[in-house]
Amino acid sequence: MEITVRFFATLREGRGKTTTYVTEDSVTTKDILDYYEINVEDVSILYVNGLDAALDKKLEHGDIVSIFPPVGGG
Repeated sequence: MEITVRFFATLREGRGKTTTYVTEDSVTTKDILDYYEINVEDVSILYVNGLDAALDKKLEHGDIVSIFPPVGGG
């Protein structure tokens, strides 16, 4: 199974913009965060195929996971 993972803003540091996660096992969005060593607290928005997703969302071949950190500004 191949899943495209997109990182945004500060989460790109050391990871790049986009990568492909390949596995034979069942995987959730939380598993993706764990694999890329991203703390849940460091994630503000989590999308799967452009839709809001929970940490326990089971992923399927071809899914696109987008991970955004909290954003500050003023």
